[in-house]
Amino acid sequence: MDASEPPTAPEGLSAAEAASRLAEHGPNTVPPTGSHRIRSLMGKLMGPVPWMLEAAAVLELVVGKVTEAVIVLALLVFNGVLSSVQEGRAADALTLLQRRLAVQSRVRRDGAWQLIDASGLVPGDVVHIRLGDAVPADLHLAGGRVGVDESVLTGESTQVERGPGDTVFAGSTIRRGEATATVTATGGQTSFGHTAELVRTATTQSHLEQLVFRIVWALLAMDGALVVAIVGYAVATHLPIREILPFVLILVIASVPVALPATFTLATSLGAAAMAKGGALVTHLAAIEEAAAMDLLFTDKTGTITQNTLAVAVLHPYGSMGDDDLLRDAALASDEATQDPIDLAVLVAARGRGVDLDVERLSFLPFDPSTKRSEAVVRIDGAELRVVKGAPQVIATLVVGAPQIAADVEAAAAGGSRVLAVAAGTETLALVGLIGLADPPRPDSADLVARLDALGIRVVMVTGDTAPTAVGIARLVGLGERVAPATSLGSPETALDLFDVYAGVLPADKLHLVEQAQRAGHVVGMTGDGVNDAPALKRAEVGTAVESATDVAKAAASIVLTTAGLGAIIAAVEAGRRIYQRMLTYTINKVVKTFQVALFLGLGLLATGTFVTTPRLILLLLFANDFVTMSLATDHVGFSAAPDRWRVRSIVTVALSIAVPWLAFSFGTFLVGRDVLHLPLAQVQTLVFLMLVFTGQATIYLVRERHHLWSSMPSWWMLGGTVADVAVVVVLATSGTLMDPISWADALGVLGAVLLATLALDLGKVWLQSRSGRSGPARPASRAA
Repeated sequence: MDASEPPTAPEGLSAAEAASRLAEHGPNTVPPTGSHRIRSLMGKLMGPVPWMLEAAAVLELVVGKVTEAVIVLALLVFNGVLSSVQEGRAADALTLLQRRLAVQSRVRRDGAWQLIDASGLVPGDVVHIRLGDAVPADLHLAGGRVGVDESVLTGESTQVERGPGDTVFAGSTIRRGEATATVTATGGQTSFGHTAELVRTATTQSHLEQLVFRIVWALLAMDGALVVAIVGYAVATHLPIREILPFVLILVIASVPVALPATFTLATSLGAAAMAKGGALVTHLAAIEEAAAMDLLFTDKTGTITQNTLAVAVLHPYGSMGDDDLLRDAALASDEATQDPIDLAVLVAARGRGVDLDVERLSFLPFDPSTKRSEAVVRIDGAELRVVKGAPQVIATLVVGAPQIAADVEAAAAGGSRVLAVAAGTETLALVGLIGLADPPRPDSADLVARLDALGIRVVMVTGDTAPTAVGIARLVGLGERVAPATSLGSPETALDLFDVYAGVLPADKLHLVEQAQRAGHVVGMTGDGVNDAPALKRAEVGTAVESATDVAKAAASIVLTTAGLGAIIAAVEAGRRIYQRMLTYTINKVVKTFQVALFLGLGLLATGTFVTTPRLILLLLFANDFVTMSLATDHVGFSAAPDRWRVRSIVTVALSIAVPWLAFSFGTFLVGRDVLHLPLAQVQTLVFLMLVFTGQATIYLVRERHHLWSSMPSWWMLGGTVADVAVVVVLATSGTLMDPISWADALGVLGAVLLATLALDLGKVWLQSRSGRSGPARPASRAA
């Protein structure tokens, strides 16, 4: 923005008055929506799993187990730091994406025009805006006329005209003309700022969090019953409380999915890294998991499905005139210097068809909102030709004997076009034809809609544009033509699947529509680019800001696209569904181990009168199994063809079908060690520890594959983790480190027994699935990656 002298204007504020108002109103900036890093980290220490770990650490300290308490707290901090670091990196990358030159404003202070940083504007300042300027604050126009692009605010691509007495809003762009204005609102008080406030108040909760709550409470209920039974047994047999309390505490800790947050964070972090290479920056890791379950996608039209640029879409010449004749005359009544989007679109179309525009122009009047037309006089073959272009109803009044064009205008508008009429003549004007201009769809939009439909995701257009324009675009990209009436917005009884398009929607309506869909049980995605989309982007489970989005929209979204188009949404869905498969494997494995270990520890004490293993060995088991299973984040899995949902009953049913045989195997191992091998109790406890580690690893491979466990190749990280895990615990057990030693023969014997049992369970799993006609929930057999 240059500081050339604008037209005569009011004196404006003095520097002292401006400084006083700046102190009163604050800088002309919108407060950031992101959270502080420390606050983000503290948030990771809240939730069902962290609360249980915190309670366990406190109880460990109460009974004097300082080392165990430190270990539990270390696990808690590890989970929080891993998640916070990854989200922090994404936030840093987003900040780099948003970096741009400081906006300068032309303001009159102390009677002189000067350039200042836009953040220094205050209410009452006199400013001057012209072609190409970003409007820095809400302004009241005092003189001049401008064409304004408000698409980032309203979602409508059509340029609007503003003159003296009108308001121009912060965030819009001047496309034509210049004007002097007074600042009426800055920062958070602007229309732009009010929308940002809606963003801060819109939140959503991860469905994985809800699942964790349900599973944890179910496991606690089972543990509670066991604890009651164990305490009753201890009272009846006069067992010392100092022996029972650590055992009960370890029993509870063994049921907590300690590594679940870290495993999920690692899996989503790897998915986010892969998506970043494909042009999608993930700013909230939970959005990847939510993408797996997304079944409804609300998408804005302007700049999201369309290109946010006008182009000639309809040519309807009259009489003997052809398309090139119509384009030539329309181009003659246009001028590139105006930077009017309509003039530019007409000129691009004419030049694209090779229309000859090399004529002498005698005069030109640019588009005037008061007359609703532009006009030119040119000389062709020695004769002067007058050409006019503008609103059809206006041009029709200038033409002698004009044909009835209302039906043609309506037909062109129904296809989503803005219609202009063109007339030309030497003495009297004759109608040359109609031109329809439309904001065309992005080249990949139709393919995107088709691919999302194949993935079981319904796409619905939500736009501020009129119904005819919206339906015209929806028809082109394959969305359908069912338009929702205005009365359906926010109506709880309205079925969302009845409509393909919501037109004439205000920013608050978009937010209400997302909330309505969520109340109906949908997992909602929302794409957009403008300030008007930001609250809905924040509220939706999968809010996606396109490449050209405003900073407010990017800050509100969970996924920010860094390349043109929406193809990265497909990658997000596929990545989310792969992560779902990995997390499902982890969850089933954890439930299996909880049933097996908790029941074995509790029932073992009640049935044998002895501790089947020690609290220290259970803590080692936690490390040996839970954290090696974090390698599931790298497993080779596929993605399903339909949205994935967490179904607790199905998970528990599958887990029980594996846990019950392993529970029987666990008791068999204890009895063999005690009654067949005649090992001392301490060595039997070591044998049981090895068995629990081996069966934990075996369960992973049983549940990760729907077919036989050898049907697909796990990742090398998984295989390497299992081999290292088995090798380490065998060495610890045979060397007597942290436990009583057993022989190599006994260690390898239990390993061989677990391998044979695993094969038997695998055969039974496949047989049961074939009898039930179901392929199981663990993972798809195709589309592996």
